[in-house]
Amino acid sequence: MKKGKIVITKNGPYQVSGGLPLRSEIARVGREGEPEKWIKGRRYPAKKSYALCRCGRSGNKPYCDQSHVEAGFDGSETASRRPYARQAKKIAGPVLDLLDAEVLCSEARFCHPMGDTWHLTRRSGDPGKRKEAIRQACHCPSGRLVAMDKGSGKPIEPELQPALGLIEDPQKNVSGPIWVKGGVRIESADGRVYEARNRVTLCRCGRSDFKPFCMGNHIRIKFDDGDPSLKKTRKGTKGKKGGK
Repeated sequence: MKKGKIVITKNGPYQVSGGLPLRSEIARVGREGEPEKWIKGRRYPAKKSYALCRCGRSGNKPYCDQSHVEAGFDGSETASRRPYARQAKKIAGPVLDLLDAEVLCSEARFCHPMGDTWHLTRRSGDPGKRKEAIRQACHCPSGRLVAMDKGSGKPIEPELQPALGLIEDPQKNVSGPIWVKGGVRIESADGRVYEARNRVTLCRCGRSDFKPFCMGNHIRIKFDDGDPSLKKTRKGTKGKKGGK
């Protein structure tokens, strides 16, 4: 299957090719007042190629309108090129291990419920806790967390088709990063290729200190791309317990 490609342009947008589907992905809060599931939002028109805003200033989000030029956007890529396995720490449990590359965190907070994913991993001898630890790790859009089967030593990953998601976080009242799914090729402005992974998140507010990857700064600057999907789901989060 053709997986499409993202090319990061120098101080400019993400150039997407290969007909990758694009839609919003909304974090729905669960019973514990934390994000618990993803729901589908707006589907954008199918295009073979398109340019997505990377500076956060476009008046035509999520697409680029060349605002980065007037803004003098500095899109320098400062992220590590080391493979995920070399960036991650291992948390050991009786049945599961958990790999955690904290620097990749996009603050989606699916790891918070039931004491958190680390707690559940250490108690994964309990089938219910094992199942929940896997569910939480697989819902992490940035791929910071990866559950590993202790017996086989293999990662437990969700089956994701190549696609792009525009994360909306109504609990925090912000728009989040671009969720890149299914091993899509990401090519740096200097021509080097980042490690292909099943789940990564790319910054689209322009404020990450770990470009091109998201580090959660969209929450601190209250980034809003204007997607009506965010506004429609705000009412459903009122009165809910806030995130950690």
